[in-house]
Amino acid sequence: MNKNIVFETPRCIVRLLQMNDLEPFHEMQSNPKVMRFVRGEGMTREENEKELPELIQKYSLENNDFWIYAIESKTDKTFIGTCALVKDDEGDDELGYRFLEKYWKLGYGLEICQGLIMYCKSIRMNNLVGYVADENIASMKILEKCGFTFESKGIEPKLKFPETKYRLFL
Repeated sequence: MNKNIVFETPRCIVRLLQMNDLEPFHEMQSNPKVMRFVRGEGMTREENEKELPELIQKYSLENNDFWIYAIESKTDKTFIGTCALVKDDEGDDELGYRFLEKYWKLGYGLEICQGLIMYCKSIRMNNLVGYVADENIASMKILEKCGFTFESKGIEPKLKFPETKYRLFL
């Protein structure tokens, strides 16, 4: 198996990010609709040119707890988004995902969430959390379909919007 591949789903390959992902990565990260619940606004080209190599460099860090992976379509090898496994501020393992806007509402969120769960079980993680802006109904439905349950309500620290924390015991 390709050492850059982390796991696969029926339609997607989840793999390590590469520098040649910059154009679609920037397209996704610069879209204010994609980044609405992440940072409130899109990122500039300069910010993305700085962030992508930093994310790639984290793969080689000992005790890394911030993993961002590329999601690509199996059929045409197109970059369609990213998914994440990171430690939150409370030390919990948090999952996340985002997609280029043209891939919204095609079932990729559910597919990747299910894939992340299977991957986390395979590496013997105990549980996962997910934080969802209360306005982001689609992501709430995805986590609930995947068996996550309500844990708490809160306010996102940076952007100050109401959010819900979900947990899934693996």
